[in-house]
Amino acid sequence: MTNFNRWLVVFAGALMGCVAVGTMFSLAVFLEPLSVDTGWSRAGISSAMTLNFLIMGVAGIGWGMLSDRFGPRAVVLAGTVLLGLALVLASRATSLLAFQLTFGILVGLASSAFFAPVIAAVTGWFTTHRGLAVSLVSAGMGMAPMTISPFARWLISAYDWRFAMLVIGIGAWVILLPTTLLIRRPPATAPAGAAAEAGETGGMTMQDTLRSPQFWILALTFFACCAAHSGPIFHMVSYAIVCGISPMAAVSIYSVEGLAGLGGRLLLGVAADRIGVKPVLVAGLLAQAVVIAAYSVVSQLEQFYLLALVFGAAYGGVMPLYAVLAHDYFGQKSLGAVLGAATMLSSIGMALGPWIGGWIYDTFQNYAWLFIGSSIVGLGAVAIALAFPPLTRRQVQTA
Repeated sequence: MTNFNRWLVVFAGALMGCVAVGTMFSLAVFLEPLSVDTGWSRAGISSAMTLNFLIMGVAGIGWGMLSDRFGPRAVVLAGTVLLGLALVLASRATSLLAFQLTFGILVGLASSAFFAPVIAAVTGWFTTHRGLAVSLVSAGMGMAPMTISPFARWLISAYDWRFAMLVIGIGAWVILLPTTLLIRRPPATAPAGAAAEAGETGGMTMQDTLRSPQFWILALTFFACCAAHSGPIFHMVSYAIVCGISPMAAVSIYSVEGLAGLGGRLLLGVAADRIGVKPVLVAGLLAQAVVIAAYSVVSQLEQFYLLALVFGAAYGGVMPLYAVLAHDYFGQKSLGAVLGAATMLSSIGMALGPWIGGWIYDTFQNYAWLFIGSSIVGLGAVAIALAFPPLTRRQVQTA
């Protein structure tokens, strides 16, 4: 495999992340029209996203282990087939329970097939520029609000939510099925042109990893980070509408966050390659916590845009850094399973925000406490991240 081929894997991973994450997070756009059309509560609909992340957390370990054993292509192919099927079935749901089972459980199961296997494959292909490569894959996920969500909003406005979800499900099949052919297992030796070090493809076993304090610091930081930003991300469109902003303009805030996240992933990925992952991660988490609190006092579209630029860059920029840290600390040997286990805790964090945000709105008819509480949790993520121990000499050599 040449350098060009290796970057093709990065491109495929970015595209898959965009579609998979975009379809799942498009529920934020469906939330209001779905509630109006069906009469289902926002907390009930939002709980589908909660189920998404709970299922992702549990299934991520299994998908990661299957990827370590059989290769990432088989796993992402299964996820692709299931993702399109889940969306098609959800578009036909006639009860809240049926919607929660199809969109909440099946979409979560499908989406979890993409993150750990693809990221593990990409980290295995690179020894230099690893932070940039992983950030580019993550950037695909960051483009989701600029692509799937506006498209969903347009379809809903032109037709209805059922037709929009059906089209997105079929579109996922059309885009992702051929893209799976570009995903390949990393070689047993370091890629050509890279300065390979002894032990690059080795690493700790899964059992050793789970017993290490580094893993739990990584996983708990990931958890708190995701718990902090999941609610504000999911309820941002609804919050903007509550503040008097038109639905299409509210979706554009979501898109600005995605665009900023794309830039943040690239910026923080390059910075992590140059000055180290830990200081960049801590700075990004601190910025995230501060800007989340600031959302509680804004009401104008221009103010939303300004905060969206910082918020998107912060939460988008830190997300790929967890995978780079995992590779640096634990190596390639069981990386798919390691990322799956860390993702399980992060998914629990992501699951809390949508449901709690829906409950807060249903109870208080505003979102102020969501942003204040999320900011406090974000500061907790900063405190945990500061506990990361320095890399050992062997880890530095093989990173």
